[in-house]
Amino acid sequence: MPYQLDNRPADLRERMYFPEIIRGIGTVTAHFLRNLFFTRDANPDILERPRGLGKSDNVTMFYPEEKAPYPPGYRGLHRLVPREDGKARCVACYMCATACPAQCIYIEAGEYPDDPVEKYPVKFVIDELRCVVCGFCVEACPKDAIRMDTGEHAPPSYERGAQWLDEKALLRGPSVNYQNDPWLRRAAPGIPADLLAQMKANATPFHTTATDEYAQTPGFSVRALAAEAKARAGRGAR
Repeated sequence: MPYQLDNRPADLRERMYFPEIIRGIGTVTAHFLRNLFFTRDANPDILERPRGLGKSDNVTMFYPEEKAPYPPGYRGLHRLVPREDGKARCVACYMCATACPAQCIYIEAGEYPDDPVEKYPVKFVIDELRCVVCGFCVEACPKDAIRMDTGEHAPPSYERGAQWLDEKALLRGPSVNYQNDPWLRRAAPGIPADLLAQMKANATPFHTTATDEYAQTPGFSVRALAAEAKARAGRGAR
C-alpha cells in the first residue's frame, strides 16, 4: 500500500514555526540535563541500551581507552604468511596484484641467490588507504601466502606514507607449511638440512578434497563448495 502524502498547504501555526522551535529547544534541553546529571552508558549496543528516567543517552566511547568489540566475521589487516624458516610463502607471482580491483598492491620480484628456481618479493607494499577490503588477493593467491586474519584495523596516522605497509610490516603471524610446498619436495639450498627435516615433519598434509594449495586454507575447499552449490541447486529445482 503506498504512503498517503499530506500535500496541504501549511497553516498559520506551522508558518510561524514557534511551536516546533519550542519543542526542539525542549528536546535539546532534556538531553543536555540527562547527560549532565546521570552517568554515561558505556554499552555501545544501541539495542541493549537501558532507557527511561535516570538513564543517560550519551554512549560516546572514550577511544582508545574504550574499544568496541569487533564482530566475529571481521577479518582485519593483511599479513604475509611466513614459513617456518622465517621467509615469506609469497613467490611473487603477481596474482594478488592482478586480482586487486583497487590496484593497491605493489610487488617487485627477486630470486634467491642460492636457488635460481624460486622467487620472492623484494618489495611488497599494500596501500591500506586504497584497499577496499574485498579479500580478492587472499582468494587469488595460489600459495596461501597472504591472509586477512589479524583482526586489526589500519592504525591512525597523520601521513599517507604511514598507511603503506611493506613486506617487513606484513610478514608476521603464525607460520604455515604444507607437504606439497615446492621448497619441501625438492632440494632447497637455502634451507639447512636439519631445519628442512623439521619443516617436513611439521607440514600440514594435503587436503583430501583440495584442488590446489590455496584450498588447504582452513575452512575452504573447492570441491566442498561445488558440492554445496550443487545441493542448493537441487533443492531449488524441487
